[in-house]
Amino acid sequence: ILLSALSPPPKVQATHPDCSVVLYFQEQEAECLEIIRSESQTPGPPRQQGCLTEWDGVSCWSTLPIGQSRAVACPDILHVFKKSKVLIWRNCTESGWSFPSPPYYNACELEAIGSNNDTEAKASYFVTMKVLYTCGYSTSLAALFLAIGIFSCFRKLHCTRNSIHIHFFTSFILRGAAVFIKDAVLFSDESVDHCTMSTVNCKAAIAFFQYSVLANFYWLLVEGMYLQTLLLLTFTSDKRYIWWYILIGWGVPMLTVCVWVVTRLQYDNNGCWDDYTSLYWWVIKAPILLAIFVNFLIFLNVTRMLAQKIRSPDISKNYKQQYMRLTKSTLLLIPLFGVHYVVFALFPEHIGVDARLYFELVLGSYQGFLVALLYCFLNGEVQAEIKRNWGKWQSSMESNVFNLATQDFTA
Repeated sequence: ILLSALSPPPKVQATHPDCSVVLYFQEQEAECLEIIRSESQTPGPPRQQGCLTEWDGVSCWSTLPIGQSRAVACPDILHVFKKSKVLIWRNCTESGWSFPSPPYYNACELEAIGSNNDTEAKASYFVTMKVLYTCGYSTSLAALFLAIGIFSCFRKLHCTRNSIHIHFFTSFILRGAAVFIKDAVLFSDESVDHCTMSTVNCKAAIAFFQYSVLANFYWLLVEGMYLQTLLLLTFTSDKRYIWWYILIGWGVPMLTVCVWVVTRLQYDNNGCWDDYTSLYWWVIKAPILLAIFVNFLIFLNVTRMLAQKIRSPDISKNYKQQYMRLTKSTLLLIPLFGVHYVVFALFPEHIGVDARLYFELVLGSYQGFLVALLYCFLNGEVQAEIKRNWGKWQSSMESNVFNLATQDFTA
Protein backbone atom coordinates (compact mmCIF):
# COMPACT_ATOMS: atom_id res chain seq x y z
CA ILE A 1 0.00 0.00 0.00
CA LEU A 2 2.78 2.38 0.88
CA LEU A 3 4.58 1.54 -2.37
CA SER A 4 1.55 2.53 -4.42
CA ALA A 5 1.52 5.87 -2.63
CA LEU A 6 5.17 6.47 -3.39
CA SER A 7 4.98 6.01 -7.16
CA PRO A 8 3.00 8.38 -9.39
CA PRO A 9 0.45 7.17 -11.98
CA PRO A 10 1.90 5.39 -15.04
CA LYS A 11 1.01 8.28 -17.34
CA VAL A 12 3.56 10.57 -15.72
CA GLN A 13 6.23 7.97 -14.98
CA ALA A 14 8.52 9.34 -17.66
CA THR A 15 11.43 10.33 -15.44
CA HIS A 16 13.82 7.90 -13.91
CA PRO A 17 13.92 8.86 -10.27
CA ASP A 18 10.35 7.50 -10.21
CA CYS A 19 11.27 4.29 -12.02
CA SER A 20 14.31 3.74 -9.82
CA VAL A 21 12.03 3.82 -6.73
CA VAL A 22 9.75 1.16 -8.21
CA LEU A 23 12.70 -1.02 -9.25
CA TYR A 24 14.38 -0.57 -5.85
CA PHE A 25 11.36 -1.91 -3.97
CA GLN A 26 10.91 -4.71 -6.51
CA GLU A 27 14.49 -5.84 -5.92
CA GLN A 28 14.07 -5.66 -2.14
CA GLU A 29 10.83 -7.64 -2.32
CA ALA A 30 12.42 -10.29 -4.58
CA GLU A 31 15.32 -10.74 -2.13
CA CYS A 32 12.92 -11.05 0.79
CA LEU A 33 10.69 -13.56 -1.01
CA GLU A 34 13.79 -15.60 -1.87
CA ILE A 35 14.69 -15.72 1.86
CA ILE A 36 11.13 -16.81 2.70
CA ARG A 37 11.24 -19.52 0.02
CA SER A 38 14.63 -20.86 1.20
CA GLU A 39 13.47 -20.92 4.81
CA SER A 40 10.36 -22.90 3.90
CA GLN A 41 12.42 -25.45 1.94
CA THR A 42 15.24 -25.86 4.49
CA PRO A 43 14.85 -29.12 6.44
CA GLY A 44 15.59 -29.04 10.13
CA PRO A 45 14.25 -29.59 13.67
CA PRO A 46 10.81 -28.22 14.54
CA ARG A 47 11.04 -24.48 14.93
CA GLN A 48 10.22 -22.69 18.12
CA GLN A 49 7.16 -20.52 18.01
CA GLY A 50 7.80 -17.12 16.50
CA CYS A 51 7.21 -14.78 13.58
CA LEU A 52 8.30 -15.85 10.13
CA THR A 53 10.17 -13.62 7.71
CA GLU A 54 7.76 -11.08 6.19
CA TRP A 55 7.74 -8.40 3.49
CA ASP A 56 5.53 -5.47 4.51
CA GLY A 57 5.76 -3.52 1.23
CA VAL A 58 8.75 -1.43 2.34
CA SER A 59 11.15 -3.57 4.41
CA CYS A 60 11.99 -7.22 4.97
CA TRP A 61 11.53 -8.46 8.57
CA SER A 62 13.60 -11.54 9.40
CA THR A 63 12.41 -14.49 11.51
CA LEU A 64 12.08 -13.62 15.21
CA PRO A 65 11.05 -15.56 18.37
CA ILE A 66 7.96 -14.46 20.30
CA GLY A 67 8.63 -11.67 22.78
CA GLN A 68 11.54 -10.13 20.91
CA SER A 69 11.75 -6.96 18.84
CA ARG A 70 13.53 -6.01 15.65
CA ALA A 71 14.37 -2.61 14.11
CA VAL A 72 15.07 -1.55 10.53
CA ALA A 73 16.14 1.81 9.13
CA CYS A 74 14.15 3.88 6.69
CA PRO A 75 14.93 3.09 3.03
CA ASP A 76 17.81 5.26 1.88
CA ILE A 77 15.98 7.02 -0.99
CA LEU A 78 16.53 10.73 -0.50
CA HIS A 79 14.05 11.99 -3.09
CA VAL A 80 11.29 9.88 -1.45
CA PHE A 81 12.14 9.92 2.27
CA LYS A 82 13.51 12.95 4.09
CA LYS A 83 15.17 10.78 6.75
CA SER A 84 17.02 7.48 6.37
CA LYS A 85 18.68 6.97 9.79
CA VAL A 86 15.51 6.69 11.91
CA LEU A 87 14.65 3.17 13.18
CA ILE A 88 11.23 1.52 12.87
CA TRP A 89 10.44 -1.21 15.42
CA ARG A 90 8.19 -4.28 15.29
CA ASN A 91 7.49 -6.79 18.05
CA CYS A 92 6.87 -10.49 17.59
CA THR A 93 3.71 -11.35 19.57
CA GLU A 94 1.65 -14.53 19.89
CA SER A 95 -0.73 -13.16 17.24
CA GLY A 96 2.14 -12.30 14.85
CA TRP A 97 4.08 -9.21 13.90
CA SER A 98 2.95 -5.93 15.44
CA PHE A 99 2.40 -2.80 13.34
CA PRO A 100 5.54 -0.74 12.57
CA SER A 101 6.26 1.78 15.30
CA PRO A 102 6.51 4.61 14.55
CA PRO A 103 4.76 4.33 11.16
CA TYR A 104 6.95 4.81 8.08
CA TYR A 105 5.30 8.06 7.03
CA ASN A 106 5.98 9.59 10.46
CA ALA A 107 9.47 8.20 11.09
CA CYS A 108 10.92 8.60 7.61
CA GLU A 109 8.92 11.71 6.68
CA LEU A 110 7.70 11.12 3.16
CA GLU A 111 8.33 13.88 0.67
CA ALA A 112 5.11 15.66 -0.19
CA ILE A 113 3.16 13.72 -2.81
CA GLY A 114 1.47 16.01 -5.31
CA SER A 115 -2.28 16.48 -5.44
CA ASN A 116 -4.43 15.56 -8.43
CA ASN A 117 -3.91 19.08 -9.77
CA ASP A 118 -0.14 18.65 -9.53
CA THR A 119 -0.38 15.27 -11.26
CA GLU A 120 -2.49 16.70 -14.07
CA ALA A 121 -0.09 19.63 -14.44
CA LYS A 122 2.85 17.22 -14.63
CA ALA A 123 1.06 15.06 -17.20
CA SER A 124 0.27 18.19 -19.25
CA TYR A 125 3.93 19.22 -19.00
CA PHE A 126 5.10 15.90 -20.46
CA VAL A 127 2.49 16.05 -23.23
CA THR A 128 3.67 19.55 -24.17
CA MET A 129 7.30 18.44 -24.08
CA LYS A 130 6.51 15.45 -26.29
CA VAL A 131 4.82 17.71 -28.87
CA LEU A 132 7.85 20.03 -28.85
CA TYR A 133 10.47 17.34 -29.33
CA THR A 134 8.32 15.53 -31.90
CA CYS A 135 8.21 18.73 -33.96
CA GLY A 136 11.95 19.20 -33.41
CA TYR A 137 12.95 15.71 -34.51
CA SER A 138 10.55 15.83 -37.49
CA THR A 139 12.09 19.13 -38.64
CA SER A 140 15.60 17.75 -38.14
CA LEU A 141 14.86 14.52 -40.03
CA ALA A 142 13.41 16.44 -43.01
CA ALA A 143 16.43 18.79 -43.12
CA LEU A 144 18.94 15.93 -42.75
CA PHE A 145 17.39 13.82 -45.52
CA LEU A 146 17.41 16.87 -47.80
CA ALA A 147 21.06 17.60 -46.94
CA ILE A 148 22.09 13.98 -47.64
CA GLY A 149 20.23 14.17 -50.95
CA ILE A 150 22.09 17.35 -51.92
CA PHE A 151 25.52 15.89 -51.07
CA SER A 152 24.67 12.65 -52.92
CA CYS A 153 23.15 14.13 -56.07
CA PHE A 154 25.83 16.66 -57.04
CA ARG A 155 28.99 14.98 -58.28
CA LYS A 156 31.22 17.95 -57.45
CA LEU A 157 30.28 17.62 -53.77
CA HIS A 158 31.60 14.05 -53.57
CA CYS A 159 34.67 14.23 -51.30
CA THR A 160 35.94 12.88 -47.99
CA ARG A 161 34.76 15.93 -46.07
CA ASN A 162 31.17 15.65 -47.30
CA SER A 163 31.23 11.87 -46.89
CA ILE A 164 31.99 12.41 -43.20
CA HIS A 165 29.17 14.96 -43.07
CA ILE A 166 26.77 12.35 -44.51
CA HIS A 167 27.76 9.84 -41.82
CA PHE A 168 27.27 12.56 -39.20
CA PHE A 169 23.82 13.35 -40.61
CA THR A 170 22.96 9.64 -40.60
CA SER A 171 23.79 9.39 -36.89
CA PHE A 172 21.30 12.19 -36.24
CA ILE A 173 18.68 10.40 -38.33
CA LEU A 174 19.22 7.24 -36.29
CA ARG A 175 18.93 9.24 -33.06
CA GLY A 176 15.63 10.81 -34.12
CA ALA A 177 14.28 7.45 -35.27
CA ALA A 178 15.41 5.84 -31.99
CA VAL A 179 13.45 8.40 -29.96
CA PHE A 180 10.26 7.69 -31.93
CA ILE A 181 10.80 3.93 -31.66
CA LYS A 182 11.43 4.16 -27.91
CA ASP A 183 8.25 6.20 -27.42
CA ALA A 184 6.25 3.71 -29.48
CA VAL A 185 7.54 0.71 -27.54
CA LEU A 186 7.54 2.14 -24.00
CA PHE A 187 4.67 4.62 -23.95
CA SER A 188 2.21 3.53 -26.65
CA ASP A 189 0.02 1.68 -24.12
CA GLU A 190 -0.84 3.87 -21.12
CA SER A 191 -2.21 0.86 -19.23
CA VAL A 192 1.31 -0.62 -19.07
CA ASP A 193 3.74 0.69 -16.47
CA HIS A 194 7.02 1.02 -18.39
CA CYS A 195 8.96 1.03 -15.13
CA THR A 196 8.12 -2.66 -14.65
CA MET A 197 8.19 -3.57 -18.34
CA SER A 198 10.90 -6.10 -19.16
CA THR A 199 10.36 -7.32 -22.72
CA VAL A 200 12.85 -8.07 -25.48
CA ASN A 201 11.32 -5.32 -27.63
CA CYS A 202 11.77 -2.58 -25.03
CA LYS A 203 15.35 -3.67 -24.24
CA ALA A 204 16.17 -3.72 -27.97
CA ALA A 205 14.66 -0.22 -28.35
CA ILE A 206 16.77 1.11 -25.47
CA ALA A 207 19.92 -0.56 -26.84
CA PHE A 208 19.28 0.97 -30.27
CA PHE A 209 18.72 4.38 -28.65
CA GLN A 210 21.99 4.16 -26.71
CA TYR A 211 23.84 3.14 -29.89
CA SER A 212 22.45 6.13 -31.82
CA VAL A 213 23.43 8.54 -29.04
CA LEU A 214 26.95 7.11 -28.88
CA ALA A 215 27.30 7.22 -32.67
CA ASN A 216 26.15 10.84 -32.59
CA PHE A 217 28.91 11.88 -30.19
CA TYR A 218 31.58 9.82 -31.92
CA TRP A 219 30.80 11.20 -35.38
CA LEU A 220 31.13 14.68 -33.90
CA LEU A 221 34.50 13.49 -32.60
CA VAL A 222 35.36 12.33 -36.13
CA GLU A 223 34.42 15.77 -37.47
CA GLY A 224 36.86 17.33 -35.03
CA MET A 225 39.58 14.78 -35.80
CA TYR A 226 39.18 15.31 -39.55
CA LEU A 227 39.40 19.08 -39.15
CA GLN A 228 42.57 18.74 -37.08
CA THR A 229 44.09 16.31 -39.61
CA LEU A 230 43.26 18.69 -42.44
CA LEU A 231 45.06 21.55 -40.72
CA LEU A 232 48.07 19.43 -39.76
CA LEU A 233 48.52 17.53 -43.04
CA THR A 234 47.63 20.13 -45.63
CA PHE A 235 49.15 18.32 -48.62
CA THR A 236 48.31 14.74 -47.62
CA SER A 237 45.46 12.83 -49.25
CA ASP A 238 42.70 12.34 -46.68
CA LYS A 239 41.00 9.43 -48.48
CA ARG A 240 43.16 6.82 -46.74
CA TYR A 241 41.81 7.92 -43.33
CA ILE A 242 38.12 7.46 -44.19
CA TRP A 243 37.95 3.83 -43.03
CA TRP A 244 39.54 4.74 -39.71
CA TYR A 245 36.90 7.43 -39.29
CA ILE A 246 34.12 4.95 -40.10
CA LEU A 247 35.60 2.47 -37.60
CA ILE A 248 35.61 5.13 -34.89
CA GLY A 249 32.21 6.61 -35.73
CA TRP A 250 30.24 3.35 -36.03
CA GLY A 251 32.57 0.68 -34.60
CA VAL A 252 33.35 2.13 -31.15
CA PRO A 253 29.64 2.73 -30.34
CA MET A 254 28.78 -0.79 -31.53
CA LEU A 255 31.49 -2.34 -29.33
CA THR A 256 30.42 -0.23 -26.34
CA VAL A 257 26.74 -1.13 -26.69
CA CYS A 258 27.60 -4.84 -27.08
CA VAL A 259 29.63 -4.72 -23.84
CA TRP A 260 26.76 -2.88 -22.11
CA VAL A 261 24.14 -5.38 -23.33
CA VAL A 262 26.22 -8.37 -22.18
CA THR A 263 26.84 -6.66 -18.81
CA ARG A 264 23.14 -5.96 -18.28
CA LEU A 265 22.19 -9.51 -19.28
CA GLN A 266 24.70 -10.99 -16.85
CA TYR A 267 24.46 -8.70 -13.83
CA ASP A 268 21.43 -6.38 -14.02
CA ASN A 269 18.75 -7.82 -16.29
CA ASN A 270 15.92 -5.90 -14.58
CA GLY A 271 13.26 -3.67 -16.05
CA CYS A 272 13.75 -2.24 -19.51
CA TRP A 273 17.41 -1.23 -19.06
CA ASP A 274 16.48 2.46 -19.06
CA ASP A 275 17.26 3.04 -15.38
CA TYR A 276 20.05 5.63 -15.49
CA THR A 277 20.76 5.27 -11.76
CA SER A 278 22.34 1.84 -12.36
CA LEU A 279 26.12 1.63 -11.96
CA TYR A 280 26.26 -0.17 -15.31
CA TRP A 281 25.03 3.03 -16.97
CA TRP A 282 28.67 4.15 -16.75
CA VAL A 283 29.50 1.64 -19.51
CA ILE A 284 27.63 4.06 -21.82
CA LYS A 285 28.28 7.29 -19.94
CA ALA A 286 32.09 7.01 -19.69
CA PRO A 287 32.73 6.68 -23.48
CA ILE A 288 30.46 9.68 -24.14
CA LEU A 289 32.32 11.79 -21.58
CA LEU A 290 35.61 10.62 -23.12
CA ALA A 291 34.46 11.70 -26.60
CA ILE A 292 33.39 15.10 -25.24
CA PHE A 293 36.72 15.56 -23.42
CA VAL A 294 38.80 14.65 -26.50
CA ASN A 295 36.65 16.94 -28.63
CA PHE A 296 37.29 19.77 -26.20
CA LEU A 297 41.05 19.21 -26.50
CA ILE A 298 40.67 19.20 -30.30
CA PHE A 299 38.68 22.42 -30.03
CA LEU A 300 41.54 24.11 -28.18
CA ASN A 301 44.21 22.72 -30.51
CA VAL A 302 42.34 23.65 -33.71
CA THR A 303 41.75 27.16 -32.38
CA ARG A 304 45.49 27.49 -31.69
CA MET A 305 46.48 26.17 -35.14
CA LEU A 306 43.92 28.35 -36.88
CA ALA A 307 45.22 31.46 -35.14
CA GLN A 308 48.79 30.59 -36.21
CA LYS A 309 47.81 30.00 -39.85
CA ILE A 310 45.75 33.18 -40.11
CA ARG A 311 48.64 35.26 -38.71
CA SER A 312 51.17 33.56 -40.98
CA PRO A 313 52.29 35.85 -43.86
CA ASP A 314 53.14 32.80 -46.02
CA ILE A 315 49.49 31.78 -46.47
CA SER A 316 47.41 33.49 -49.14
CA LYS A 317 44.10 35.14 -48.49
CA ASN A 318 42.22 32.37 -50.30
CA TYR A 319 43.71 29.71 -48.02
CA LYS A 320 42.84 31.77 -44.95
CA GLN A 321 39.24 32.00 -46.11
CA GLN A 322 39.23 28.25 -46.73
CA TYR A 323 40.51 27.54 -43.21
CA MET A 324 37.85 29.81 -41.75
CA ARG A 325 35.12 28.10 -43.76
CA LEU A 326 36.28 24.62 -42.77
CA THR A 327 36.53 25.37 -39.07
CA LYS A 328 33.63 27.66 -38.22
CA SER A 329 30.99 24.92 -38.29
CA THR A 330 32.94 22.34 -36.27
CA LEU A 331 34.23 24.89 -33.76
CA LEU A 332 30.64 26.00 -33.17
CA LEU A 333 29.32 22.47 -32.76
CA ILE A 334 32.01 21.07 -30.42
CA PRO A 335 31.19 23.32 -27.44
CA LEU A 336 27.49 23.29 -28.35
CA PHE A 337 27.26 19.50 -28.17
CA GLY A 338 27.84 17.88 -24.83
CA VAL A 339 28.34 20.97 -22.64
CA HIS A 340 25.03 20.31 -20.88
CA TYR A 341 25.91 16.60 -20.78
CA VAL A 342 29.09 17.31 -18.82
CA VAL A 343 27.24 19.66 -16.46
CA PHE A 344 24.49 17.12 -15.70
CA ALA A 345 27.01 14.26 -15.40
CA LEU A 346 28.34 15.92 -12.23
CA PHE A 347 24.95 15.63 -10.48
CA PRO A 348 22.84 12.61 -9.45
CA GLU A 349 20.17 11.56 -11.94
CA HIS A 350 17.29 12.81 -9.76
CA ILE A 351 18.69 16.38 -9.62
CA GLY A 352 17.42 18.84 -12.21
CA VAL A 353 15.20 16.33 -14.01
CA ASP A 354 13.07 18.98 -15.74
CA ALA A 355 16.10 20.91 -16.99
CA ARG A 356 17.80 17.68 -18.07
CA LEU A 357 14.74 16.58 -20.04
CA TYR A 358 14.39 20.00 -21.65
CA PHE A 359 18.01 20.09 -22.85
CA GLU A 360 18.18 16.47 -23.98
CA LEU A 361 14.76 16.21 -25.61
CA VAL A 362 13.50 19.65 -26.65
CA LEU A 363 16.73 21.51 -27.50
CA GLY A 364 18.47 18.28 -28.53
CA SER A 365 15.72 17.53 -31.04
CA TYR A 366 16.71 20.58 -33.12
CA GLN A 367 20.43 19.77 -33.21
CA GLY A 368 20.02 17.79 -36.43
CA PHE A 369 18.46 20.78 -38.13
CA LEU A 370 21.29 23.00 -36.89
CA VAL A 371 23.90 20.56 -38.22
CA ALA A 372 22.24 20.40 -41.65
CA LEU A 373 22.05 24.20 -41.68
CA LEU A 374 25.72 24.73 -40.82
CA TYR A 375 27.29 21.97 -42.92
CA CYS A 376 24.99 22.06 -45.94
CA PHE A 377 22.47 24.87 -46.40
CA LEU A 378 24.85 27.67 -45.36
CA ASN A 379 27.84 26.07 -47.08
CA GLY A 380 29.07 28.40 -49.85
CA GLU A 381 30.29 25.46 -51.94
CA VAL A 382 26.84 23.82 -51.78
CA GLN A 383 25.06 27.08 -52.58
CA ALA A 384 27.31 27.71 -55.60
CA GLU A 385 26.71 24.19 -56.93
CA ILE A 386 22.94 24.51 -56.51
CA LYS A 387 22.97 27.89 -58.31
CA ARG A 388 25.11 26.46 -61.13
CA ASN A 389 22.81 23.49 -61.67
CA TRP A 390 19.73 25.69 -61.34
CA GLY A 391 21.13 27.97 -64.05
CA LYS A 392 21.84 24.96 -66.31
CA TRP A 393 18.31 23.64 -65.74
CA GLN A 394 16.77 27.04 -66.56
CA SER A 395 18.88 27.31 -69.73
CA SER A 396 17.83 23.80 -70.73
CA MET A 397 14.16 24.61 -70.15
CA GLU A 398 14.40 27.83 -72.15
CA SER A 399 16.12 25.96 -74.96
CA ASN A 400 13.40 23.30 -74.99
CA VAL A 401 10.66 25.92 -75.02
CA PHE A 402 12.40 27.74 -77.89
CA ASN A 403 12.73 24.50 -79.88
CA LEU A 404 9.05 23.67 -79.37
CA ALA A 405 8.01 27.20 -80.41
CA THR A 406 10.22 26.97 -83.50
CA GLN A 407 8.75 23.60 -84.46
CA ASP A 408 5.20 24.94 -84.11
CA PHE A 409 6.09 28.02 -86.19
CA THR A 410 7.72 26.02 -88.99
CA ALA A 411 5.07 23.27 -89.02
